[in-house]
Amino acid sequence: MSDAPLKKSSLLAYVLPGAPIAALGLPIVVYLPPFYAQDMGLGLGLVGTIFMIARFWDVITDPLMGVLSDRFPSRWGRRRHWIVLAVPILIACVYMVFMPPETFLGSPISGGYLLFWMLLLYIGYTLITISHLSWGAELHPDYHERSRIQGWREVAVVAGMVAALALPALIDRVAADGEAGMSRVAAMGWFIILAMPPAVLIAVSCVSERPQPKRPATKIPLGQTLRIIVTNKPLQKLVSADLLAGLATGATGSLFIFFVSHVIGLGHLASALLLLYFITGCVAAPIWIKISYRVGKHRALAIATMCRMVFAIMILFAPTGNMLAAAILFALFGSTYAAAPFLLRSIIADVADHDEAQSGVQRTGLYYSLLTLTNKIGHALAVGITYPLIEWIGFEATGMNSKET
Repeated sequence: MSDAPLKKSSLLAYVLPGAPIAALGLPIVVYLPPFYAQDMGLGLGLVGTIFMIARFWDVITDPLMGVLSDRFPSRWGRRRHWIVLAVPILIACVYMVFMPPETFLGSPISGGYLLFWMLLLYIGYTLITISHLSWGAELHPDYHERSRIQGWREVAVVAGMVAALALPALIDRVAADGEAGMSRVAAMGWFIILAMPPAVLIAVSCVSERPQPKRPATKIPLGQTLRIIVTNKPLQKLVSADLLAGLATGATGSLFIFFVSHVIGLGHLASALLLLYFITGCVAAPIWIKISYRVGKHRALAIATMCRMVFAIMILFAPTGNMLAAAILFALFGSTYAAAPFLLRSIIADVADHDEAQSGVQRTGLYYSLLTLTNKIGHALAVGITYPLIEWIGFEATGMNSKET
């Protein structure tokens, strides 16, 4: 494989799985917690705890999947077989989580049911996410070409979210109030189930993995893995930034439905506003790629983060019932959405290269697993803190709330 820029057809084929992967990640944060707390009646405290446990499950699975992806290649290469393996796991789990039956093994749906299927879901989700990101990092060695690859992957990610959100936005307009929650979650589940197999098939069939230098198999003991984290200063800065980004995104995502419905009084437009948010993110992503070329990845990340903070504060002052004001504010907020994810993932590829040059060991999968891990811990802390907190102050997900609440 030459060092020429990746062909557009190959780039398109590679980024395709990003769409259904993102279509799965979005409802885990935004739709599933309120669905199980409200529509399934499990309660805010229990659901918040379950989703926090499921996220912390990644403390074990993320590094494990990263090391597996690095150390066990196949005749296809280092990554593609793991992506294929994840698909049937995800399809089964999505069906059980997004379309839960009224009873399971003769008992009503409980917290144990949700926890079991969420833990299994995260195994498949972690496996496909880390393998796909690591594959992208290895497609090209050039600094700016990696930004291009990860940037357009983020465009596919946002496009997948937009496609998934179009269904619940339509359902919000036609379904009865008591049925909208269950119908929108089921619609997103079917989108994931139908979109993921062909997207993965196209990617693994049309894009070859870049040949890697043959080296003796090197085991990475747990102690050495921990030393990597402790002594690698650039890695520490990146995972810290990713943790904070995950905490902020997780908090806003897990409270989005409640905020739009109970604070600004536009619950019937919740999916439409979220759709607008991701559309502007998709449109703005190429702009952030160009900005990173001009000022560098690190400065572009700082600019995007500052803009995002300002727009988030502005949303808190959105007037109740004003659709136009809400649309403008969420469009501005969404314009910064794609910047941090693709910039952090592009930078981590450079950090992994630096480590390989010093150690002689390629640990791209491990590095991406650490980055994915910290983001998910941020999301876990977000839902695990915010749901019990709003329950403590008296918020009722299924009932009326006072103005003070």
